[in-house]
Amino acid sequence: MAKTKSSSEEDYFPLTDECYHYERRQDVPWDIQKYWEQRYSIFSRYDEADGIMMTDDAWFGVTPEPVALQVATDLAKTASSEKTTVIDIFAGAGGNAIAFALSGRWEKVIAIEKNPSVIACAQHNAYIYGVYEKIEWVNDDCFKYLSSNVGSIETDKTVIFASPPWGGPQYSGDKVFNLSTMEPYNLKTIHSAIESMDSALYLPRSSNLNQIAALAPEGKKIEVVQYCMQGASKALVAYIPAAAVV
Repeated sequence: MAKTKSSSEEDYFPLTDECYHYERRQDVPWDIQKYWEQRYSIFSRYDEADGIMMTDDAWFGVTPEPVALQVATDLAKTASSEKTTVIDIFAGAGGNAIAFALSGRWEKVIAIEKNPSVIACAQHNAYIYGVYEKIEWVNDDCFKYLSSNVGSIETDKTVIFASPPWGGPQYSGDKVFNLSTMEPYNLKTIHSAIESMDSALYLPRSSNLNQIAALAPEGKKIEVVQYCMQGASKALVAYIPAAAVV
């Protein structure tokens, strides 16, 4: 069963012994040291208050803060005025949900994360940014959440943001990334779950654009934007219109 904590509650999902705030490079596992070196680009408030918390795995999937803020700005501009809810279905350590809440554009921001330790980090981080109470937190598998809330999600008022796992850092070695082999959820699995709503998919910069274009509903277009830092692309976002209701 999903565990939900609304913006009116004062308590967190408790931090666990998997939640860390690394201060010294020698304490950081070797495979995330290069991400730790970029920690202030990932969270500019990394050392504020009690410090940003992340699990070791969360370092691989967190969106750098400047990119998250720009995506939030772009989504706020491109979404039609009747869209009042954004659901971040792979919330991770909270970078994107925090940016959506900071934008002030949305009446409701919902962050879904199935790992209890990771969602605890996300809540902690949102508190540092002053937006904890502006986010509804759901500890659940996003596919189960979407399927079990079909009747309550107002699809005509909701936008989905999805920054799924890409299958580890080895994706960067592919000249053209095959989204049908993305693990643990491929493009088709994700899109099938959210196609009734407008969506924004955060994907590897080398993603196969033909595979993305194939998702376009009849008579509509998909906008693809590359997001860069210091002249280098970090990722792309595909802005996909909802499929027509049959």
